[in-house]
Amino acid sequence: MVKPDDRALVIAVLGLGEAGSLIARDLVAAGARVRGYDPAVAAGPGITDTGSEAEAAREADLVLSVNSAQAAVDAFLAGQPGLASGALWADLNTASPGVKRELAGIAEAGGVPFADVAMMAPVPGRGLRVPMLASGDGAERYAGLLTPLGADIEVLAGPAGLAASKKLLRSVFYKGMAASIVEALEAARAAGHEQWLREHIAAELAAADARSVERIVDGTARHARRRAVEDAGPVTRAARAPRPAA
Repeated sequence: MVKPDDRALVIAVLGLGEAGSLIARDLVAAGARVRGYDPAVAAGPGITDTGSEAEAAREADLVLSVNSAQAAVDAFLAGQPGLASGALWADLNTASPGVKRELAGIAEAGGVPFADVAMMAPVPGRGLRVPMLASGDGAERYAGLLTPLGADIEVLAGPAGLAASKKLLRSVFYKGMAASIVEALEAARAAGHEQWLREHIAAELAAADARSVERIVDGTARHARRRAVEDAGPVTRAARAPRPAA
């Protein structure tokens, strides 16, 4: 991508692990100049390898922090001295909304535009085209820079932390569903009926639509008491009998 001043877009990628290296590769293929830094991984073909966060950030129009939630704040503080005036910092780490707000506060104090970015699917197989949510004062600009390169970005009207919050809310559903399926299949395997249950689960997932959500929510509320008894196992007559008044 070439900017209006006829200069190629310069993007720094901090963290060249699985996600960062794939995104950096796609950025290079799209025509951006990519500067990378990772203390443990060498930069791939077409990426300028640097010796620190600040060195990578130097000359960059956009910095992508793709390391870890634990390293997000330290990476920003280490990279900030190298930022050019007006450079945008985007944090793509799976961090809590609180960490994203902390980063936004540091950025605001330093006069740095900031985007909270949540990647909503695994990066392998998608690379730069992984669906992303972006919030914060730099979200619109983030989308404006990367969408022409092929990125799939939904801009949310809200502060940093909003994108992270929505990703975590969706994760409650996906991870909870995954845990339920795995646990149910383990029980079915022990009972000798794993294949039957596997086919039943697959059929239910394939047939699911918007009505399925309402059916699950309404049905759970309506039948909660009965299901609790069923899950508890057989109830003895003595247990069902009312207790005498004290």
